[in-house]
Amino acid sequence: MVLVLVGFIATFIGTLCGSGGLINVPAMLLLGIPIHTVISSNKFSNTISSFSSFFVLLKNKTIQLKHALWMAPFSFLGGVTGGKITLYISAHTMQIVAICLLSFALLLNFLKKPTQKDDVTTKPKPMTFPAIFGIGMYDGMFGPGQGTLLMYTFLQQGLSYLKAMAFTRFQTFLSCLGAFITYVSSPYFNWGVALPLAVGSFLGAQLAVQLAPKLPKTYLVWLLRLVTFLLIVQLTYQLIQKSM
Repeated sequence: MVLVLVGFIATFIGTLCGSGGLINVPAMLLLGIPIHTVISSNKFSNTISSFSSFFVLLKNKTIQLKHALWMAPFSFLGGVTGGKITLYISAHTMQIVAICLLSFALLLNFLKKPTQKDDVTTKPKPMTFPAIFGIGMYDGMFGPGQGTLLMYTFLQQGLSYLKAMAFTRFQTFLSCLGAFITYVSSPYFNWGVALPLAVGSFLGAQLAVQLAPKLPKTYLVWLLRLVTFLLIVQLTYQLIQKSM
């Protein structure tokens, strides 16, 4: 039940603005779960929850499926690549990368963005594909902040908040699926941890996509900024603690 609750809260926030790892990674580590099991369980639960929330947004005609599929290979291959090389890059290095990327994304969010377009035919430009691949690879290797980085990427393209959320959930599904495929046969993967976490994540994602259209966009944007700031603080604190 604790894992269900952790998955619910983390994915509820993660669906709205990304960075669910800000909650579930520390919580699972406090429960004594090994870091590689935490990461692999997260990939499984995020695969389930992100697809379920994307399906609701697609059903509501927030975006068109063909536009999401156009970007699919970049996220999937990024997740597979990240999952393959995760054992060769330390968490310390990835934390430094995450802090730099999130700080840059937060700065961009305060700059003037293109006019948002609510037309269902609006789609991200091809120039975002390398960023999508890179973020997918980061997600396969480490993860915290991945959803937030994707949200910023799509918002900077002039997409509405709901469109950015829909594309982010689909890309998260693909990168997590790619990473999960590399983890499922490893000794680190534990169904006893992954399944209850997935149940909570599914429920949290469903509540988030139902509430998101009803919340003022200004509140959502500031929630995104707040979560980003807290994630930067958390990662920086962990980095300092390890170096002491």
